[in-house]
Amino acid sequence: MQSIVEQLGVTLEVIETTREAMDAELGQKLRMAAIVVKEKLHPNIKFVSNEQLVSLSKELNLDDITLWQRIDGEVVSVLSSNPEEINLSSKTWDYWDRAFHQLFDLKDVSVGKGDALQHYWSGPINYAVSDPTQINKWGYFFDGTTNYMINTIINTDENFSFDLVGGTTDVIAKLKTQQPSLLEVTGFDPQFFGTKPIIKMKKGIPVYNLDVRDIPFGQYEYRNTQDDTLFIQTVLKDGGMQTGKYTINGKEVLRSFIPLKINADKTYVIGVAFDKAELKEPIHRQLLAHVLISLCLLMFAMLASYFIAGYMLRSLNQIIHKVNAIADGKFDVSISIQNKDELGLLASRVNSMGVRLLNYTTQLKETARELQSTKQYLESFVNHTSDAIHVVDLDGHIIQVNHAFEAIYGWSSEEVTGQLLPNLPNSQFESHEILIATIMEGGSVTDFETVRYTKDGGLIDVSITISAIRDELDEIMAIATISRNITSRKQSEEMIRRSDKLAVVGQLAAGVAHEVRNPLTTLRGFVQLQKQTGSLSMSHLDLMLSELDQINMIVSEFLVLAKPQAIRHDYLNVGDLLKDIVMLMDSEARMNKVNLTIHQITDIPVISGVGSQLKQVFVNMIKNGVEAMPDGGELTIELSAAEDSHEMVIRFTDQGLGITEEDMARLGEPFFTRKEGGNGLGVMICQQIIRNHNGKLSYRSLVGEGTCVEIRLPMNKAAEI
Repeated sequence: MQSIVEQLGVTLEVIETTREAMDAELGQKLRMAAIVVKEKLHPNIKFVSNEQLVSLSKELNLDDITLWQRIDGEVVSVLSSNPEEINLSSKTWDYWDRAFHQLFDLKDVSVGKGDALQHYWSGPINYAVSDPTQINKWGYFFDGTTNYMINTIINTDENFSFDLVGGTTDVIAKLKTQQPSLLEVTGFDPQFFGTKPIIKMKKGIPVYNLDVRDIPFGQYEYRNTQDDTLFIQTVLKDGGMQTGKYTINGKEVLRSFIPLKINADKTYVIGVAFDKAELKEPIHRQLLAHVLISLCLLMFAMLASYFIAGYMLRSLNQIIHKVNAIADGKFDVSISIQNKDELGLLASRVNSMGVRLLNYTTQLKETARELQSTKQYLESFVNHTSDAIHVVDLDGHIIQVNHAFEAIYGWSSEEVTGQLLPNLPNSQFESHEILIATIMEGGSVTDFETVRYTKDGGLIDVSITISAIRDELDEIMAIATISRNITSRKQSEEMIRRSDKLAVVGQLAAGVAHEVRNPLTTLRGFVQLQKQTGSLSMSHLDLMLSELDQINMIVSEFLVLAKPQAIRHDYLNVGDLLKDIVMLMDSEARMNKVNLTIHQITDIPVISGVGSQLKQVFVNMIKNGVEAMPDGGELTIELSAAEDSHEMVIRFTDQGLGITEEDMARLGEPFFTRKEGGNGLGVMICQQIIRNHNGKLSYRSLVGEGTCVEIRLPMNKAAEI
């Protein structure tokens, strides 16, 4: 019985592993398809049609694509390539409905069934609600960038989906052929055995779902449900084998129950039923055969022992001589025992040990020479590279530096060895500790740009790469840092940024002049009135002061962009920065028939950054959006907090010509532009500024529909607007 269960266990494990692998692969395919669907559809379901879904399902080789929304707390299907899938509700779908709500809440799905990934859940294979004759695999994707959940569906073949049943039944049939006393093998699912079958009506058809069956495989003709239920519960509790005897269908049946763990979440109980009468005869024959074999073996052992004792003492001395020679380092001494008994085998193994020890000694000498050569090579590489390298222990004390470290920073090896790192500015202590913590947690730091002191007290820009040095137990024993002087590169980037800023300022001049002319006209009118009447009322004087303040504010904001600014991070109100930029550029936008609109969706905390640089980015984004709409349109600026409340999101959305996929791939490439008179540096500089603020800049665009530029910046929660 144990042998039969072991065979079934191997079969079930192989089948289940294969099925899970294929199921997971199918789920990954559905997730990839959902991501493609998201990229190809408008994020607002109002601009999506069923015909688009039909076309996409054919293009992606899917059976169906359905879009779901959460309306008044209920998840319903709104659009689909299959009309039968429209207007379905998951309200009565048990854990499916809980999974849908977790996806819409941007939480990880934790229903305990199916496969859950980030923003994605793939339900178990089962009968379809819209067509109970089909068995489908579903995938659901929602990441918050659309106002609908994407449901990708593919039809699966029943044999492919449930090899667990067919494959196990075939093994059971073969076992019954080999074992005449075997009546049946039954697979029990403890979760559903002994309960009323769960049969649901789908489209008027009674469906016995594949994941709620009490007998997942095998036959159960010799039924004893009440007693078998107690045995199954006992087996699950104790984890051992339980055996019961029954008289069923005129036969005396011996049934054993053994637990079989399929995976971490599923345990079956296998019931193996034998005909007790059939078992007795072969057991008696085997008992007699074993007794006879045992007697023969005993007699043979006695004779063999008599002959072995005669050779044992004569051979032991030769083996001891060989062992003593090996202990003295003489590995080439050989034992000449030709016997094939245990001592002859022992002598052969001792001879082999001597040969191997000789080989190992030779290899160790060669390895020592190779290690010496490798050490010299590595020392040569470290000392002759142009990048500064220094190694510190876990307490931060310097163990080793190379020649480039001495050349770049000015300290000699003797001055810094055994000391704490002397080139770290006070302002960089906290960030340096964070980098070291990242390395200690198993992470990596590559091309991190920062500043460091030299021996003469000057600051230089460097790019550093930090990695851990581990011992043979994979424990971190030291930390190595490679730093490269990038001061010249940073100066070049700053020159390019200033050049682009001057170009932007020149184009803003017309708009600023228009904004200044309006209040000047008012002032001129009041001056003429003063000249004619000889007096002005207080309200007129207040209005004149207000207009002068407006002119001063416009000119001040213009000068912030025009003149070089000190690179200093301040706490900034991004909403106020955008309002100032919109005020400067509103005239130019109106001349191009473009309406600028700002929407602040949520309360936004302040951020840490360089105001002049962020203004330069915002001017570029608005300017590009205006130029992308030659016939006019709406340029919308949205401010909001990201879902995790750690980032601020700023979106510039125009209704312009859009960007082709070919041009999208080249955005940020130096000197690449489609504008007449453009220099192709604006986007590159904006990307660099956002990176320096630890943010992200991304584009989404559809040709003929417009472009959305999204900027994400880390927020400072010390204060809120």
